[in-house]
Amino acid sequence: MRLLGEVTIRGDGGAVDLGPARQRCVLAALVVDAPRLVPAERVVKRVWGERAPSRGRKTLYSYISRLRQAVSAIDAIELVSRSGGYALALHEPVQVVDLHRFRDLRARARALPDDEQAAALLTEALALWRGDPLTGLTGDWAEAERDRLQRERWDCEGDLTDRLLRSGHGDELVADLVLRATAAPLDERVAGQYLLALHRAGRPADALAHYRQLRERLVREIGTDPGTALQELHQRILADDPALARPPGNAAPVVVPRQLPAAPAPFVGREHELERLDAALRHTPAGTVVITAIAGAGGFGKTWLALHWAHRHAAEFPDGQLFVDLRGFSPDGQPMAPAVAVRGFLDALGVEPGRIPADPHAQAGLFRSLVVDKKMLLVLDNAAGAEQLTTLLPGGPASTVLVTSRDQLPGLIAGHGAQHLRLDTLSGREARDVLVRRLGPARVAAEPAAVDELIELCGGLPLALSIVAGQLHTRPDLPLAAFAADLRDLGLGALDDDPAAGLPTVLSWSYRALSAEQAEVFSLLGTASGPDISLTALISLTGLAPDRARKAVRALERASLLKRDPDGRVRMHDLIRRYATETALRLPVEVREAASRRLADHYLHTAYAADLCLDQHRGPLPLDPPAPGVHLDSPADTEAALAWFGTEHACLLATQRQAAAHRWHQVVWHLAWGIDTFHYWRGHWHDRLAVWQAAADAHLTDPTMRTIAHRLLGRAHAELGHHDEADAQLRQALEWAEQHPDPIHQARAHHALAKACGWREDGWQALAHARLALDLFRRCDQPIWEGVALNAVGWFAAQVDELDVAQENCEAALALFRRLGDREGEAGTLDSLGYVHHRGGRHQEAIDHYREALAGFRELGFTSELVVVLDHLGQLRAALGEHDHARTAWEEARDLYLAQGREDDAARIQQQLNASGREHRTPIDTGA
Repeated sequence: MRLLGEVTIRGDGGAVDLGPARQRCVLAALVVDAPRLVPAERVVKRVWGERAPSRGRKTLYSYISRLRQAVSAIDAIELVSRSGGYALALHEPVQVVDLHRFRDLRARARALPDDEQAAALLTEALALWRGDPLTGLTGDWAEAERDRLQRERWDCEGDLTDRLLRSGHGDELVADLVLRATAAPLDERVAGQYLLALHRAGRPADALAHYRQLRERLVREIGTDPGTALQELHQRILADDPALARPPGNAAPVVVPRQLPAAPAPFVGREHELERLDAALRHTPAGTVVITAIAGAGGFGKTWLALHWAHRHAAEFPDGQLFVDLRGFSPDGQPMAPAVAVRGFLDALGVEPGRIPADPHAQAGLFRSLVVDKKMLLVLDNAAGAEQLTTLLPGGPASTVLVTSRDQLPGLIAGHGAQHLRLDTLSGREARDVLVRRLGPARVAAEPAAVDELIELCGGLPLALSIVAGQLHTRPDLPLAAFAADLRDLGLGALDDDPAAGLPTVLSWSYRALSAEQAEVFSLLGTASGPDISLTALISLTGLAPDRARKAVRALERASLLKRDPDGRVRMHDLIRRYATETALRLPVEVREAASRRLADHYLHTAYAADLCLDQHRGPLPLDPPAPGVHLDSPADTEAALAWFGTEHACLLATQRQAAAHRWHQVVWHLAWGIDTFHYWRGHWHDRLAVWQAAADAHLTDPTMRTIAHRLLGRAHAELGHHDEADAQLRQALEWAEQHPDPIHQARAHHALAKACGWREDGWQALAHARLALDLFRRCDQPIWEGVALNAVGWFAAQVDELDVAQENCEAALALFRRLGDREGEAGTLDSLGYVHHRGGRHQEAIDHYREALAGFRELGFTSELVVVLDHLGQLRAALGEHDHARTAWEEARDLYLAQGREDDAARIQQQLNASGREHRTPIDTGA
C-alpha cells in the first residue's frame, strides 16, 4: 500500500482499482492512522474539509463499501467498521504500507550508533519515495498531510547526510547539498553540511563564500546572525582544522545515488503513456538494455512525465537512480558535453577523485564498468541528439534508460533499439484536472466559461497550463475571466512572468538549435494562413526546392516544433505557432511579403484549376502567372476537386483575409471567384457571404469584377433570407451592368433578382426577371445560361400555377442540358419537373423525376441542391400519406441543412417530422 507518491495498492494481480479521487482520499485518511480507529466525522472532515455535503456520511458509507470490495482479495488488508468509525486492520503494517515502513526504518536508524549501518537504513527508507506523497488527492487535509510528509522526507535526508559526514564522506555529497541549500537557503543544518562537504572536497574558499552569503541573508531578512554551531564550523574552516578532514583509513563505501529531482506537481493524466513505459520495462527481451525515448516539443511535459514515472518505479532500482539535464536546448545554446555528464555520474557513484582517469574515453569505460551489473535507472533529460547519448548508455542489460528530447532521436531508435514515445498535448479533461489540482475545485467550478477559455487558449500544453495555474494560485482574488482576457489579448507575453521558465523562453531554446534555413521555414510557417498546410503549399510558402523544403520539415518534426498528419499535412500547436509568428517579425518585411504572396498564388491558381473540374462551362478568367517558386496541386476530376476544396477550405478563407490585410484587392476578388462554385455546391452560405463581402469591399477598378462582386454578394444575402440587403446589392449589380453596357451580366443580374424574388415568395416578379434573363441570354448566344433561364422560367411559372408554361420551359431546358452534357443543369431541371408534376397532381411522375434529380446531385456531390430535392420529395410523400418515406427524406434533409448552417430550414423540417410523427405511428414489430 503506497502513499509516498500516487495513492495505490498493489496485490499479486497488479494494481487495485481504487476508484475516484475522493474515494482514494478516504483510503488515505484511514491508512495514515492504521491500524488505529478513525472516527467517521474525522474521515468526512479530511475528505471534504469544512464544507462537507449534507449527505457526507452516506457518501462515505458508499465509498467504504466500494473500498472494502476493492481490497477483499488482499489477505493483508481488512477494512472494518466499529464504534462510529473505521479502521484498516493490517497484518504487519510495517511490511504493508510504505509510509509505515519509511518511519520504521528511520526510527531503527536513529537507534544505531554505527553511522554506516544507519546510513544504509536511511537510504532504504528514502528509496520508498516515488514522488510527492498523496499524489492525485486535493483538499486542505491532503495538502497539509502532504506538507507534513515532505518535511519528514527532508529531515530524513538531513539525517542521512549527517551520518555520511560522520562516517567520513564529503566531496561526493556536494552535488546533492547544493540542491538542498538552494531549496532552503536559510536552513542552518543544511548550510553546515554543505560547508563541511565543500571543505572536504578541497573547496574551502567556496565554503567560506557560502557562509558569508548566508550570514548576509540572515541579517537582511531575519535580523540575526548564524547560530553558534554554524559560527564555530566557520571558524574551524578558517583555521583549516585537521579534525574536519575525513578520518584516516575510512574508505568511502559504495554510494547508492538518488539523483532524481522532485517530480513537478501536480501530475494528471498520461495514463496511456505511463502504460507504454510500464510495458517497455516489463516486456523488453532479456539481455537488452531498456531504453525509452520520450519526444515532444518544449512545454509538452516530457520531464514531468519522466520524473513521475521514475519516482513511481524508484524502488525497482535498488542500486540507485542517476539524473542529468543534458541541456540540449538550453538558453545559452550549448548542450552539455557527454564527458561532463560522465564525470558527474562518476562523482555520484562515489568514485574517489584520485581514481578517475584523465582521458574522457577512459572515464566512460570506468562508468560502464561500475554500472554493468547494477539495476539502476538513468534519466537522461533534454538530450540534443543521439550522438550526445551513446557514451552515457550502460554496458550491461540490468539498467534502464529513460531519455527525453525535443528531437525524435531516430539514431537512438535505429542503433540501440530504443522505444519511441511521442508526447502530445493534454486532453480537455486532463487540462481541467491540472487547473483543479492547483486552484481547487470550487474556484474552477465558479467560472466554467473562463476555465473553458483558458483551456482553449493553452491548447492542452502542460507548460502553459502550469504557468497559468501558478500565476492564478498566487492571485486568489483575481477572477479567472480577467486572466483569460489578458491571455487572449497579450498572447505568449502573459505567460512569461518567469524569464527562466516562461513558454517563449522554453521555445527559444529549440529555435536557437535550428540551422538558418530551418529557422526561416519555422518562422514563415508562423505567417502561413490557415490552421495547417499541405507540403505543396509549404514548398510554395518557403520558395525552396522541394527536396530542401522536405528536409527542413523533417528537421522541425524531429525537433518537435511541428507534426505531420498521416496524410502529410503539417500542423503546429497553437502556442508554438504564436512563437513562430513572433520570430517571423525578425525576418525582413520583403521576405515575409514574398512568402505570403507565393502562398496566395498557390491557393489561387489551384482553386481555379479545381473550380474548372466542378463547372467546365464556367470558363476561366485571365490570371497573372504565379510567382517564381510556386508549386500547384492538380485535381484531376470532380471528386478530387471537391476533396481538395474540402481539405483546404479553411486555408482559402484565411488566405483571402490575409490578402485583404495586405490590400491585394485583385487576389481578394479572384479567391472569392475561385471558391464560389464549391460554396454553392456544398451550401456554405455564410462563407459565401463573407468572401463576396470582402470582394465587394476591395478597391476594384474593373467594372465587370465590381458587377460580379455585387451580384454574387446579393445572391449570398438572398440565400440567407436577407431580402433587403439582397435587393440593394443585386440592383447595384444591374445598374453597373447597364452603365457599361454588358448584356451578359445584365442577364445574370436579372436571373439573380428572379431567385431573390422567389425566396421572398414574390412569384410574379420572379417570373418577370426570369423572362428578361432568358431573352438576354438568347441574344448573347449563351446556351448553358439559356438552359438555366428556361428552367427558372419553368420553376417560377409553376409557383404561380401556370403549369403548362412551366412544363414546356422545363422540358426545353432538360433537352438542352442533355444535348450539352451538363449534369448539374439536368439534375436541377429534373427537380423542377418533379415540382411541376407535384403541383399538377401527377404524383408518380413527380416521384420519378425527384429520384432522378437525387441520383444526379448525389453523383456530383452537389449537396446544397440535393437537400432541396429531399425537402421536396418529403413534402410529396407526406401529402400522399407515405409517412415512412417522408421521414427518411426529411431526416437526411434536416441533417444536411444543419451541416450547411441553414438552421431555419432545419428547424422547419424538424417541425414537419414532429407533425408527421404525431399523425402516424409505425406499429412496433414485437416478433409475436
